[in-house]
Amino acid sequence: MLRFPCHIRNNQRLHLLRRLSLFSSNSAFMVSKHLLKTSPSSFTLLPLTLSPKHLSTPSKRLIPCLSSKPIYKNRSLSLRSNGFSSLTYLNVSAPAPAPVYSEDLEERPLDLHSLEILKHKLKKLGIDISECVPGHENRLMCPSCNGGDSEEISLSIFISQDGCSASWLCFRAKCGWKGYTKAFADGKSSFESFSRINKVKVKRQVTVESLQLEPLCNQLISYFAERMISAETLKRNAVMQKRTCNEIAIAFTYWRKKDLVNCKYRDIDKKFWQEKDTETIFYGLNDIDDASDIIIVEGEMDKLAMEEAGFRNCVSVPDGAPPSVSQKEVPAEEQDTKYQYLWNCKEYLNKASRIILATDGDLPGQALAEELARRLGRERCWRVRWPKKNDVDYFKDANEVLMYLGPSVLKDVIEDAELYPIRGLFNFRDFFDEIDKYYHRTLGYEFGVSTGWRALDDLYNVVPGELTIVTGVPNSGKSEWIDSLLCNLNQSVGWKFALCSMENKVRDHARKLLEKYVRRPFFEARCENDSLPSIKWVLDLARAAVLRHGVRGLVIDPYNELDHQRPVNQTETEYVSQMLTMIKRFAQHHSCHVWFVAHPRQLHHWIGAPPNLYDISGSAHFINKCDNGIVVHRNRDPEAGPVDQVQVCVRKVRNKVVGTIGDAFLSYDRVTGVYMDIDEPQKKR
Repeated sequence: MLRFPCHIRNNQRLHLLRRLSLFSSNSAFMVSKHLLKTSPSSFTLLPLTLSPKHLSTPSKRLIPCLSSKPIYKNRSLSLRSNGFSSLTYLNVSAPAPAPVYSEDLEERPLDLHSLEILKHKLKKLGIDISECVPGHENRLMCPSCNGGDSEEISLSIFISQDGCSASWLCFRAKCGWKGYTKAFADGKSSFESFSRINKVKVKRQVTVESLQLEPLCNQLISYFAERMISAETLKRNAVMQKRTCNEIAIAFTYWRKKDLVNCKYRDIDKKFWQEKDTETIFYGLNDIDDASDIIIVEGEMDKLAMEEAGFRNCVSVPDGAPPSVSQKEVPAEEQDTKYQYLWNCKEYLNKASRIILATDGDLPGQALAEELARRLGRERCWRVRWPKKNDVDYFKDANEVLMYLGPSVLKDVIEDAELYPIRGLFNFRDFFDEIDKYYHRTLGYEFGVSTGWRALDDLYNVVPGELTIVTGVPNSGKSEWIDSLLCNLNQSVGWKFALCSMENKVRDHARKLLEKYVRRPFFEARCENDSLPSIKWVLDLARAAVLRHGVRGLVIDPYNELDHQRPVNQTETEYVSQMLTMIKRFAQHHSCHVWFVAHPRQLHHWIGAPPNLYDISGSAHFINKCDNGIVVHRNRDPEAGPVDQVQVCVRKVRNKVVGTIGDAFLSYDRVTGVYMDIDEPQKKR
């Protein structure tokens, strides 16, 4: 029986049906299949929503249709009105004439060929529309969630009046499955749009009898005994066997409550396969019902091994491990096919506050642990560290530990599980070795590297990975002082440097460095085109210099000569903060010290004193974000002191181990550009 409403132009039948409609204002009837075959051109369907004209004309109502087969009240589906017509069925057993709608409805003939194709497509999704009415909202059992525990009829499906398309939605909050498909598109089957629909197959129901499972034979019980799995554990977990021709395979049965959901097989060659078209769930799912602590392993043998160590609150994944961690975002539930078992068991997992990931110790096992943690939440995950097998190798999984080290060691491994790492969240115990080396000064550069000037040893030392901001009024010797510092570091510890100096030509800068290095006068590479370098350009080249030449220091001189293109909606303060963050990340990642020269803003009432770090033009972030802040100041007044005396003002030191705030004074040789301690005699030129 196909149940479709139809429209008949015969006025006599229309009169009869209107009289029959007095039985119930909300009755629906069906038409027998042979009526459809006799006059297919006379059918029309009710639209999904009534037009304003219909709403404003109460007399033009839907006229119910009759069925040649009784429809009982217990199949009535009362729906909330949301643009749909909500009808109940009337118990009428007598044959009836063809149904009819009010005459003002637009005629849209039913395309039976399209409807059959649509029916075939929907059946592949688990939706049977054999008893659905085109042009109406219909309710069915949802093939995705099966109506939940209450078996609610929750799938709402609407088939267009012409039978060419269908859309559906499951109203259960925990499901929400929805989709849309058409019979044809532009005269051709719409395979492309159809393939994008979440294909839900009807889950196959299996039983022990239908799968022809049987108890384990003595040979297989002995096989498990060799792996330290007892017969009692096998019985409790309903491990069985299945005969195929002349071979016997181990059958791991998957249960939810008292229902057999799936079965996974393992033959003597360790080949695995599962029953087709069954639901994927955890192995041992019943053992974690209402459990606050859950252990997840990678195989059924590991789940059985955990029970031998005293842990029943353990489940195994059904499909093994991926080769590597996916670089994509975690897909939506309906698209997460590889890990669908997690979503199918989420009601069990949501109750757990602690989940121990005891996957295999190889790379796929680690990838599986990461994929599980991504979906379950790293904050409630823990991980195990399998013990060492020898000086090089580690035990691979729970069953291997049980076989070679025994249940007590396996129990200790689980009880010693550690928090799953979360990026940016650390535990001090993970750094004990590094802290110990730091205390004994065996890491190198714990107290920084001396600048080469005794006057600065107590104030400022150079530490790899830090950022030092250097400022001072124009012509105070900032760049000259940094060049001299680089020469000192090169001579004392052999550091190499990358220089981005926009205010010097390459040959002039080379002359200055050579004069400082050999301490003799020189008489006689930097962005060399006309464009200004950006900070990204500088850091990219510096990164190449670190990898190719092993440089340990970078000089950017000065800030105002860089290309500072920024979005129109970004302030200079925001730009400077972002730029300094990039520089600090570069320094820390490559263990490279960065000196960044920044000029102070114009000082209108300057009286000759050293400027403050907050006087730097652009933003207070220069002092807020740097590790060290230095002001280089040169005396210009002969009456105030020697004009060759340079004052180095250390105004910020983040790491108190390597320095402190204070002033140091150096003498400057204008001929060679060398800076020296004041009490240091000048070398003969």
